[in-house]
Amino acid sequence: MSLPQLYAVLLAGGIVLLAGIAAARTASRLGLPSLLLFLALGVLLGEDVLGIDFDDAQLAQTLGTSALAIILIEGGLSGKWADIRRLLAPSALLATAGVAVSVLITAAGAHLLLGMNWQLALLLGAIVSSTDAAAVFSVLRALPLPRRVAALVEAESGFNDAPAVILVLVFSTVGTGPPDVAAIAARIGFELAAGAAIGLAVGWAGVLALRYVALPATGLYPLATVGLGVIAFAAAGAAHASGFLAAYLAGLVLGNAVLSHRAATRSFAEGIGWLAQIGLFVMLGLLVTPRELPAALLPATIVGLVLLLLARPASVIACLTAFRVPWRQQAFISWAGLRGAVPIVLATFPIVAAVPGSRQLLNIVFVLVVVFTLIQGPTLPLLARLLRVTQPHQARDVDIEAAPLDVLNADLLTLSVPLGSRLHGVKIFELRLPKPSIVTLIIRAGDTIVPEPDTLLRERDEVLIVTTPATRAQVERRLRAVGRGGRLAHWYGEHGESDPGRTPATPGTTNTPALSSPAQAGPPTSAGGAGRISPHWRAGLLSGRAHHSRPATPPPPKDQAVHGAESDHAVT
Repeated sequence: MSLPQLYAVLLAGGIVLLAGIAAARTASRLGLPSLLLFLALGVLLGEDVLGIDFDDAQLAQTLGTSALAIILIEGGLSGKWADIRRLLAPSALLATAGVAVSVLITAAGAHLLLGMNWQLALLLGAIVSSTDAAAVFSVLRALPLPRRVAALVEAESGFNDAPAVILVLVFSTVGTGPPDVAAIAARIGFELAAGAAIGLAVGWAGVLALRYVALPATGLYPLATVGLGVIAFAAAGAAHASGFLAAYLAGLVLGNAVLSHRAATRSFAEGIGWLAQIGLFVMLGLLVTPRELPAALLPATIVGLVLLLLARPASVIACLTAFRVPWRQQAFISWAGLRGAVPIVLATFPIVAAVPGSRQLLNIVFVLVVVFTLIQGPTLPLLARLLRVTQPHQARDVDIEAAPLDVLNADLLTLSVPLGSRLHGVKIFELRLPKPSIVTLIIRAGDTIVPEPDTLLRERDEVLIVTTPATRAQVERRLRAVGRGGRLAHWYGEHGESDPGRTPATPGTTNTPALSSPAQAGPPTSAGGAGRISPHWRAGLLSGRAHHSRPATPPPPKDQAVHGAESDHAVT
């Protein structure tokens, strides 16, 4: 490639990247998964419109698999083990037995209704059996869902890629005869077990290395973390195990360990995750031939209806009923099973394996993903309200982000006070944060306020809190509790759990603000929110001499001196 050609390729790539970023912003405003606009951008660039000819299924499979590995690493780094651990059994069952149920019902529908032979029908069922976390959470980000529901869908999406890939590979090579169920089950069991072991081993080894090896530059820590996830993916693949599961678990271990520069690492991983998504969907849009898609509309609609109305609900009911998940939540989880990049990438596997009729499968899967994302995505918020999965008048959880303050071995928490929160009107000393946590700064309407003990919190405030890793969890629980139940949160049974399972009792006093339907709060303030602090003040904070330094949470009066979970009982 000559230099002029290189310049042209880089120019085109930069323009496509910026167009993808603009598409992501537009999709978020419209309440649609961004994958739809990325795919549309790829189709627009393709041979039938702007003339870029891309028809290399082998290259698409290679690049798509690599991009999915990056996306899964980022998903693991941003996942919360505390939430996933409680839901490990149901999410794992959904990702294995649930996938099997979905594949069988979808394949039966394709065979009986479309006349497909069993190999193509089973391939189609396996290809569309995997859900997509990025598609789901781009729509649900603004909904105050119970953490149990959101975490279950997220964990399922992280786990079910691996069984789907294994099934597609198996069905691509079995021919037209009946598959050996025992052999398939044994292969799936081995690949999942070996992939999980490799992912966990690489993750824990990486944690030990990053804790005890001092790197010469801050920017090397994010590179090392993502590199470990790539190593887990590649090592598992070389061992004929599940690389996708290994990549996700390695990211999960690294993302939940106490490591330096965690905020920078997650920001970097999120950035390359977006880059992988944009590149992946644009490439998949280029791969399809638009003039062939109308013929796939009817079979894609039939298969999609079987999947949405029969296969997905049956898999959810079969897997979650034993865990006593309420039927409303089961119905919502069933409808929230959006399909995204994984099915389209998996549709390239039969093409590479030269399975007869596989090109037709790609077109069907592409149309199915687009059509049913348009159907399911915009209707999820309405369905959540109709099923009362989330109450429109319930208190909204506060948004908390953290950045490491390495000099102090502390965390800088940024608290956003949303509209309708019971934090409104609470005084600083009434927060009763565990020592040595202190409220250091309040940002209100663009102005900075150094708080006094009796300073009142207001809606839309951004509050900076310095705490230690040992007390951070207590601080977050206390802030959630006060945000839901006010200064007397513990008195009314609110303890700030991630998924309380109910709306706290509304105090009967007239001084307690009534719950109302809260507007969506602004995006959570990241560590960059500290950028509005003057360099002089920040330098003072890091050296232990903050500007206008004074105790943000002084000891309460003797008649109110309480500790821990009993603090609310002493507040009058």
